[in-house]
Order: sequence, then structure tokens, then C-alpha cells
Amino acid sequence: MSETPRSNRYHIAIFGRRNAGKSSLINALAKQDVSIVSDVAGTTTDTVWKNIELPGIGAAVIGDTAGYDDSGELGGLRVERTIAAARRIDLAVILLSDSTASASMEKEWKERFQKSGIPVIFLLGKCDSCRDSLLQEWTTLLGCDVLPVSARDGSGIDALLARMADIHKLDDNIEDITHTLVKAGDTVVLVMPQDAQAPKGRLIQPQVQTLRNLLDKHCLALCCAPEELPQMLAQLQAPPALIITDSQVFAQVKALTPPQTRLTSFSVLMARNKGDIDAFRAGAEVLLNLPSNARILIAEACSHIPQNEDIGRVKLPRLLRKRLGEALDIKIVSGNDFPDDLSSYDLIIHCGACMFTRRHVLWRVRQAKGQNIPITNYGIAIAALTGILDRVVY
Repeated sequence: MSETPRSNRYHIAIFGRRNAGKSSLINALAKQDVSIVSDVAGTTTDTVWKNIELPGIGAAVIGDTAGYDDSGELGGLRVERTIAAARRIDLAVILLSDSTASASMEKEWKERFQKSGIPVIFLLGKCDSCRDSLLQEWTTLLGCDVLPVSARDGSGIDALLARMADIHKLDDNIEDITHTLVKAGDTVVLVMPQDAQAPKGRLIQPQVQTLRNLLDKHCLALCCAPEELPQMLAQLQAPPALIITDSQVFAQVKALTPPQTRLTSFSVLMARNKGDIDAFRAGAEVLLNLPSNARILIAEACSHIPQNEDIGRVKLPRLLRKRLGEALDIKIVSGNDFPDDLSSYDLIIHCGACMFTRRHVLWRVRQAKGQNIPITNYGIAIAALTGILDRVVY
């Protein structure tokens, strides 16, 4: 489990005011000193993430955030980091303080998570030393259950873990990458270019995840580079049920795909698995009708150093300009650098987001929808630009 990528882990973050005991709670859950504990308010200045194995959940990651009541110029930056952390999580845990004064801040954060569809657990920390009526006061003010916990003596920790596990069971994350496209016994060919973009000595995450998914479903998974695909197909007694390819060689692979074989890409599968496939398809339709001076935002989840023929920075912009014209205004952002104001863009094209959680991608989709900006995905966009979108399954 220690090798499970963070993007595949269940993301939980602890929120609350400064000195509410967030770091102590993290340490109690992890059963080790992960976060610095101090009586000085504001000790945690940036979100600290800890990989952890939790009962009933499995591979998870817990984030210790800076207090959302921080003030001043530097404090404002810390709060911004806390808000950014809230966008990527599957479950929020809000640790309440020992005073109900100014409870409007807790209500505001409750509403923030409700709007994002993120479940919330409210905790009253330091319950071993707080006054008896405080739990009921918070329960009444927030209009929901509040669990009492103590990081000092461990009381309430088991109840918290059980509540986390119950919420995890109800989570709507899609884990079956190939869903209904294949069944046990199907032959599936994975076409994976081994060019300058391929990491030396390993496969990229979408390829590994897809291959594991096929093995779990007891499919016959065969792998090759694009140049070996004709030889691979010639050696099969029957056409494969599905070919999954890298989006950048869509057209090349499509030309070799037998009529009875379905075709898709790793990026398209990730678009459905981690995003809103209907929104991405609608965005692709808008893409094909954009004016030659359109402004397009290309968003990448990872912050890798660009290589020659990078798909997001080179190949995709080249395809866009070939189809729509050289006057296109294309901006590229990576990692967490996603603008709050999207109004100046005509379209957003997002990567497969193998480095992000599904909720993080869906937050970006909601941002785009809320500002009436169409959004699509690398694989969907490339299929549309190369004229084979109707041939691609998802």
C-alpha cells in the first residue's frame, strides 16, 4: 500500500481554527509524529500530507491544513493554501474549537463543502477537558452530529475511523477504468509509444492502472509499441475486443484497427474515470467550431519538465493551430495553477489527470460550467481534431 500513488488514495483533510488540535489529531490517527504540535497558534503554515492505511478504507492520505482563521498578509496566503487543499479531497474533517463564538466561520466552511459535494465530519476535539455542554451547543449551531474526540487519551478515535469508513463506502468514485468495455476472456491490445516522453524504465500511471484493471478482470492483455501493432494483429487468430492507445497516435492506430474492434485511449478512459465525460464530449463539439482567434487554456495536472514533442505543450497546440489557425491564443498551466477567473477563455482542454483525484477534476469542471466555459480532455480533443471521435468508445 505504501507504493499506491497519491492520486489513487482516499483524500482526507483536517480543517479548523488555529490551535484547535488538528496536528495532534493527525498524529493520533497516524500513530506517529507527522505534524509539529505546539501551543503557538499558526504552527502549521502549509498543508502536510501523510500516506496512511485506514481500516475500512485502505490506502488513504491525510492532510493537516493551516488554520482557516489565520490573519494578516502571510496568514491570508496560508488560508489560500487551505482553500486549495479543500478542492482535492474526498472527505473533510472539521475540528471545532472550545468556543462557539463566531461560529459563522464553521458554518461557512460547512456550506463550502456542501456546494462541492464533499462529505464533512464535525469533531469536538480535546473532549477530555472541555465543558460538558459544549458538544450540544455545537450540535445545535451546526444542525448536524458532532463527534467528541481526544488526541490525548484516544477517546472517540475508533468512532471517527468507523464514520470515515462508512462515508467511504458511499463514495461515488469510479474505480473500474474499462467499466463495460471488456469482460473476462477478452483480448485487449494496449498500444504504448516508447518515445522521448515515455519515462525511462517504467510506464506512466494510466498505462499501469489500465493494465492492472484488465488483469483484475481476467482479460488477455497484450502490449506493444505503435510500430509493432501490425505484427501483433497479424499473429492473433481473431481481432481483439478492444485496442487502447496513447492519444498522440490515435490516427495511426485507428487506420490499423479492424472494423469489429473497438478503439479508445488511456486519456479517454481517464476522462470518464476521473471527470465528466458528457461535459468533455460537449466541449469537443465546441472545439471544432471555434474561431481562428479563440483563446484556449490547456491545463496539465503534473508539473513535469517539458521534453521534445511534449503532448500538452507541443503536439496538442500544433493540432489545434493546424485545424483552427495560427492566430489561436493558447495558454498552458500545470499543477495547481488553475485560474479562478476563466471568463477570458473560449475553451479549456484538460489532461487525463492521472495525478489528481476525481473530486479535484470535478471541481475544475464545476468551475468551468459555473462560468459557462466549455471544457474537454486531451484524448477527446485529439480524437475530435483527427476526425475519429465517433469511432472512439468510452
